[in-house]
Amino acid sequence: MSPNLLLLDAETDFETFKAAASRGGVRILKLLHDHGGMNINQIAERLGQPQSSVSNNVQSLVKAGLIRTETVSARKGSQKVCHAVYDEIVVSFHKPAPRLPSDVIEVAMPLGLYTNAAVVGPCGICSPTGIIGLLDVPATFLDPERMKASLLWFTSGFVEYQFPNNAHLKGLGVDRIEFALEVSSEVPGTHTDWPSDICLSINGVELGVWTSPGDFGDRRGVYTPDWWKLAGSQYGLLKTWQVTTEGSFVDGRKISDIGLADLKLAEHRSIRLRIEVKAQARHPGGINVFGRGFGNYDQDLILRLHTKSKVQNAIA
Repeated sequence: MSPNLLLLDAETDFETFKAAASRGGVRILKLLHDHGGMNINQIAERLGQPQSSVSNNVQSLVKAGLIRTETVSARKGSQKVCHAVYDEIVVSFHKPAPRLPSDVIEVAMPLGLYTNAAVVGPCGICSPTGIIGLLDVPATFLDPERMKASLLWFTSGFVEYQFPNNAHLKGLGVDRIEFALEVSSEVPGTHTDWPSDICLSINGVELGVWTSPGDFGDRRGVYTPDWWKLAGSQYGLLKTWQVTTEGSFVDGRKISDIGLADLKLAEHRSIRLRIEVKAQARHPGGINVFGRGFGNYDQDLILRLHTKSKVQNAIA
């Protein structure tokens, strides 16, 4: 079972951070986490501290949302029992995501919301809390529980997603389209030197191939849950595919001459993204795709449409 995790922003959650960071607060939280619910007298006795000090610390932790209390029957009347709310508290120093420019339309697609799939095993899907369906059974990719998926993998084949073409719906032209996703190769166990040719297609047009260098398992992914075995794939690389009028690129490096005109975006109400490893590829090294709750980047599949200005649209 994955731990109950609290992620604190170092600046905006400072008061909560301060309550958790005091020596007395830390000792109380650890005691409750290790031994379960206790009342104030029991906590004071176990820690060898005055009841008044424990009571003040508990009050601060309750106010910060780090401890919950429940009233239960006692030998004489009732008593309040304290429980730790979280298993782990993580302080984040990440900068907040910058606001998107007004000319960018972004859509986040959960990993499990693919509309078509045809894969070859070994393969599987899982959520942050456990395996979905049966491992190495391609039919599992049809399981309705796939909607909860945060990691999927297969040896060859594809998964396909259907994004709304919001630029078309708003009557706007597109200067650039991009997809961001966390991916790696796939091998039983892990292997950093395990190349795999990963191909993306948009509306049936292949953009070209990016070769993943390996399957990474040297350390646990930042968001990979504790129940997931350390011998398995832990994280991927966050890659951005872009298509402009000049061609197709991965992280700014050109992979083909396929440009926006080839995609005919203005003719489609939706944008179909296919993520594929071909069995006949030069490096058919499988694929892991990481979503929210797995890997190093807690994000879904991201589509961004960079639209033309009103003046550009009027000219077009």
